Amino acid sequence: MRELPRQLTVDELADLFEGRTRLVENLARVEDPLGRAEDVLGGLSHEDKVEALNAHPAIGQRRELSARSAAEQGTGTEPAVLTELAYLNQVYEEKFGFRFVVFVNGRPQREILEALRTRIGRTEDEELETACRELVAIARNRWAEHRWTRT
Repeated sequence: MRELPRQLTVDELADLFEGRTRLVENLARVEDPLGRAEDVLGGLSHEDKVEALNAHPAIGQRRELSARSAAEQGTGTEPAVLTELAYLNQVYEEKFGFRFVVFVNGRPQREILEALRTRIGRTEDEELETACRELVAIARNRWAEHRWTRT
């Protein structure tokens, strides 16, 4: 991975993590925020982790997306897949109490659908840990792409 930034502002981090959350505020206070993001997440309360996850749009959501999220989710519009994504997102959120977060960035929606089906079968603790790792992977990838487009 390209070099991670030594310091980022709250606004820069909010862009990478889809909103100003406790996670973002804590990361803005540390050196190497993307390198230390998993450690910072580990020190957050359950509620603060959920807040960070729920800042992301639902997979398959088509309205009210940031330009970055829209580009990452792609343009797949197969009605049956979108319907199942919407349904399984609802099942997931009802089971776990937080949004399904997965590193997408251009992966086919059918592949994401399969990941969602699998992850619904996990325990809440397993899923919270996985979702938080995915959240960090998304932010790091966004930073790498941002840096690439600026050079």
